[in-house]
Amino acid sequence: MGSHILLDVPLPPSVLDLFDPGDEFHLLADLTEEDARWRLIDAYLTYGHPPTDGEIMDRMPNLKVVSNFGVGVDHIDTEAARERGIPVGNTPNLLDGATADMTFTLLMAAARRVVVGDRFARSPEFTHYDPSILHGYEVHGSTIGIIGMGSIGKQVAKRANGFDMEIVYHNRRPDPDDHLYQARYVSLESLLEISDFVTLNCPLTDETRGLIDEAALKRMKKTAILVNLARGGVVDHEALYHALRNDWIAGAALDVTEPEPLPRDHPLLTLDNLVIAPHLGSATTRTRHAMARLTVDNLRAGLAGRPLPSRVV
Repeated sequence: MGSHILLDVPLPPSVLDLFDPGDEFHLLADLTEEDARWRLIDAYLTYGHPPTDGEIMDRMPNLKVVSNFGVGVDHIDTEAARERGIPVGNTPNLLDGATADMTFTLLMAAARRVVVGDRFARSPEFTHYDPSILHGYEVHGSTIGIIGMGSIGKQVAKRANGFDMEIVYHNRRPDPDDHLYQARYVSLESLLEISDFVTLNCPLTDETRGLIDEAALKRMKKTAILVNLARGGVVDHEALYHALRNDWIAGAALDVTEPEPLPRDHPLLTLDNLVIAPHLGSATTRTRHAMARLTVDNLRAGLAGRPLPSRVV
């Protein structure tokens, strides 16, 4: 007999194939508060980062594990899970390279005005080569400031070395191995002031929420570009709009926003000096398959009462 598993969204076939044939799935949107099926649920797989608090956990008296598809668990009340003895799993160390690749993809797209150039190249206005248009910014030889020198930040630094960039970074504290990445620790204020590119590769915490606010953006160079591969909540979106609209900085590239997606009438979406992607940081076939396997392995371990291969709490 299989397990009863709660899903926040339908899973793709490639993930469903990793489960046992007897497992039964229940969609969060199909369950009312009074639905008797809550009592059947053994495990909760959070695929699309739904808010998960103690109240929803209490609806599932037989809940044995919460398994998150992804590294960040800021959407899960981990303290509530700890109090209830429910282990929470995630998928670290699998998506570092892919996310660092995406950091540089967006950095270069913004620096070299690729999206605006693509639209122009497809338009009827492109009738001849004009060397005076769409000038961007050099990446090689520039200074990159990495906020969050964790496993992803270190992968970003490795890529920056390949572009002969000067690397500065800011963390809660200096990394004793920063010399391996030719990176120099500086204060947040210094990083913002000297960097040509500022990349956000930090987790969303109480300390980092709203970190990039009006004051931070005004510290940056007018020629600087902000790249966010962290969480949308690290950036004050209203301040970012004013920064881009009024040329406090040259551009920005976002893979994440808050809310996600932005409302379709959000003013940020009207700006040509913003590149935006639909949360594609780890979206490669190889990485997503590895994440799915670890998500299911965590879930199975929790159901069996074994230690999770990757446990947050």
